[in-house]
Amino acid sequence: MKKKLGEMLLEKGVINDEQLKEALRVQRERGGLLGDILISLGYIKDEDLAKFLSEQLGLELIDPFLYDIETEALKMVPEQVARKYNLIPLKVEGNILHVAMADPFNLYALEELKSLTGCMVKTYISPKSSILRAIEHFYGLNQSMEEVLSVSEEELGYEAAEEETVDLLQEKAQEAPVIKAVNLLISQAIKQRASDIHIEPMENEVRVRYRIDGVLYKVQSLPKKLQLGIISRIKVLAHLNIAEKRLPQDGRVLMKMGEKEVDLRISTFPTIYGENVVIRILEKESLFKGVEELGFSPEMLEEFKKLIRRPYGMILVTGPTGSGKTTTLYSALSFINSIEKNIITIEDPVEYEIKGIRQTQVNPKVGLTFANALRNILRQDPDIIMVGEIRDLNTAKIAVEAALTGHLVFSTLHTNDAPSTIARLVDMGVEPYLVASCLLGAVAQRLVRVICPYCKEEYKPPKDVLEILNLPEEGKYFRGKGCKFCRNTGYLGRTGIFELMIMTDRLREISLRRVPVSELRRECIKEGMVTLREAGLQKVKEGITTIEEVLRVTEDVED
Repeated sequence: MKKKLGEMLLEKGVINDEQLKEALRVQRERGGLLGDILISLGYIKDEDLAKFLSEQLGLELIDPFLYDIETEALKMVPEQVARKYNLIPLKVEGNILHVAMADPFNLYALEELKSLTGCMVKTYISPKSSILRAIEHFYGLNQSMEEVLSVSEEELGYEAAEEETVDLLQEKAQEAPVIKAVNLLISQAIKQRASDIHIEPMENEVRVRYRIDGVLYKVQSLPKKLQLGIISRIKVLAHLNIAEKRLPQDGRVLMKMGEKEVDLRISTFPTIYGENVVIRILEKESLFKGVEELGFSPEMLEEFKKLIRRPYGMILVTGPTGSGKTTTLYSALSFINSIEKNIITIEDPVEYEIKGIRQTQVNPKVGLTFANALRNILRQDPDIIMVGEIRDLNTAKIAVEAALTGHLVFSTLHTNDAPSTIARLVDMGVEPYLVASCLLGAVAQRLVRVICPYCKEEYKPPKDVLEILNLPEEGKYFRGKGCKFCRNTGYLGRTGIFELMIMTDRLREISLRRVPVSELRRECIKEGMVTLREAGLQKVKEGITTIEEVLRVTEDVED
């Protein structure tokens, strides 16, 4: 006789007797499945429930992302049905439809599947969270785009006019297939956590690529017949000159996708096969993080918090484009923001609005540069100033002056590591004694990809690599073997690694002597600075990222 689910969970020690009694009490009062009640009370996870249902019913427990899901199976079950019953079709064999379900007890779901497909149904168990992620991943762009791609040139009206007039371009931009195609490209990019969409006209096609976790992936090849309409549609959304194809243009679109607010930055660029379009996707949720979520080690986080609480001086964040500098600055400002402080920013552009902070966007066309804005901000009685980037000597001098006259100044520079910020300011023309006097510290950062949790496995790295990096052979090392959810990359998401240089009396002393960066770096390490490479290898030891990923993002840093 099979045991009841509650008894099995109790026997395995997943829940205790009191938790089971409480769940049964709630079930008597409200009804519902015991497993769902245990999850809602926080006693078990949905993965635990799936495992025990598998044992109780003798059904195979699977992960949809490790399964070779067939397109034909997805076509047989509409997305709304999959969402309604928390299921995902896997494959079709003869007259049998294989389906992964979170709740195999749901007889209504099974009957609807039989009626809808005319097939017998073979069920598998999968956690509800995995089912929902699979629906998001597998239903979408490729399947939905088929309808758009089936539209003929006659239906699009391409033979209606020989000359591309403004009226024709406007007409193409408003056609239903074109609107649907653009909406699909954007919505699927957001679902797949892409930071950029590249729409690239080629000789015989339009290639679409998404940048995910810093790497570009091809996702679609669209026919040339859609090129004119899609690019015109994007231009209309961004309020660009729809007829201008000879010059680059920039625009912006604010959109709401479900519950998410997204800011799309549009850039067009003329090429020999048509206008190339890049759409940068800025999500408020991804740009704003608490300082605890950035990726600092616990010890470095406390040092960083102490640094940004200082009443005056300059703090610089450095790293290449796309390394997360803006997110770090926003997180720091939000952490120290209070009613007692007047915080003003100068940005290019303003990427995230922070409540209670005055934010300004530069506008060179009317003379509002970083330097000009910063000069005038000093008359606004600020306590804290954030300058998006120090690009020239004029901006640097005003920022240094502000830091020396009782203001806390945050800004960014483009250098490889933290110690190089001192040399960079001096090279720009700031006197070494001024740098030594105003600079409180600098943070260098990179983003490393995180090992995919769905295909994470332990492995033994090559012995020579471990020796070069001074890592122990007996340590545990992990990598992702690749699955559908991580696009077979082995990585899912990114986190930061940081190099925090805090100015000490010794560092101020040697910075006055204009010593080489290499010598300054050695002194910083002696003073306790953890390098980017060391911070990355610590994340390797914690099983967060891989040795290869740390080597990739720190190869430009001399250790």
